[in-house]
Amino acid sequence: MTGNNSDRILARMMALHPKVIDLTLDRMLPLLAKLDHPERRLPPVLHVAGTNGKGSLLAYLRAMLEAAGYRVHVYTSPHLVRFAERIRLAGKIIEEDALNDLLLDCEKANGDTPITYFEITTIAAFKAFAETPGDILLLETGLGGRYDATNVVARPALTAITPISHDHADFLGTDLAGIAGEKAGIIKPGVPVVVGPQDPVALDVLEKIAEKLGSQSYIYDREWSCRRVEDGWEYRNATGVRLFPAPALHGLHQVENAATAVACLDHLGVFTVSDAAIAEGLQTVEWPARMQRLTKGPIADALPEHTEIWLDGGHNPAAAEQIAASFARWNERDPKPTFLIAGMLNTKDQKSYFSRLSPIIEKGHCIGIPGETASTSAADLAALARAGGVNATEMPSLMAAVEALLPDLAARPGRLLITGSLYLAGQILRDNG
Repeated sequence: MTGNNSDRILARMMALHPKVIDLTLDRMLPLLAKLDHPERRLPPVLHVAGTNGKGSLLAYLRAMLEAAGYRVHVYTSPHLVRFAERIRLAGKIIEEDALNDLLLDCEKANGDTPITYFEITTIAAFKAFAETPGDILLLETGLGGRYDATNVVARPALTAITPISHDHADFLGTDLAGIAGEKAGIIKPGVPVVVGPQDPVALDVLEKIAEKLGSQSYIYDREWSCRRVEDGWEYRNATGVRLFPAPALHGLHQVENAATAVACLDHLGVFTVSDAAIAEGLQTVEWPARMQRLTKGPIADALPEHTEIWLDGGHNPAAAEQIAASFARWNERDPKPTFLIAGMLNTKDQKSYFSRLSPIIEKGHCIGIPGETASTSAADLAALARAGGVNATEMPSLMAAVEALLPDLAARPGRLLITGSLYLAGQILRDNG
């Protein structure tokens, strides 16, 4: 069987339920029962929720645990180029033939019963994890926490909450305390929880829920902390200070993500990961489309060699703030003008996103995301960018935007930031990754 077969199966699954997202676990449980409850036959699970940093945290944990010799399963979403990226079995992305067989098994067991695409594919992933020997499963929520399809694991080994901010307002609302309450739905009675950097409003909610459930919490800037130093960064907890090398992933926020991974490893019980394995993981970690520098492909070929090309799938204001902080820090050491190409979905807080980026952007172009029905049009996005303080115009395509910026980038060394959506980032990586 070929990858085209999995594409056809996934297309059929997309049609099983009219809503792309429908937050409830009621459809999950009957199908899990038909498949002999794979969610009960998993290796120890580390379950992660949050708004930003979930994927980076899991990337660090995978790299560190694998450096220590463990067989690591990973479930993430969305994918960038192909669906199989979401399911990593004992260190390797699932093979297409195995993926096809899993999807067909789940489709057959489900029949015509309504179920969302994310739900049935999550069940397929659980089946793969249950049937493949592994030491640990790193499990990322898709959206929210309480009613997310991944939240059928009754007792994980550990839970972790990354920074919580506003996103998916149409499903989670705009009240930060309410959003935190939904994310906290993965916290389980008696299971410890590691809490990354948080807004005080979100932190208050997380602390109260953890206390109510008897879940021991390990909170950033209370039980553990981190700071950059000249030779890398320091991790501090009750046992003392440990020094680690700078992470391979770019961005000021990556030290906090890496430190959250170390905090998780400190509370994983039976798993032993030495500081040497942590250091190796920090230097070998990979996580595409998160402050990723592009050096090959049509975009790089079209621009002068002195142009730095950066791709980031950030799509909410908190992500934009982190991107802007990193670029500002780079400009302190090596001042260069930054130009922008952006494409976004219409479900995002676009004006706020651009307002966070505006201090670092000299000029920008906005494009639609090809093939995405929820994409904001180039004209509308450019208007929102201008409302957010970015000097932006609309362009009909990515390469048209690149060509329009060529005179500016040819005149002097500069940086090009391409951002706004993981869907856009995935399309770009197909040709430029």
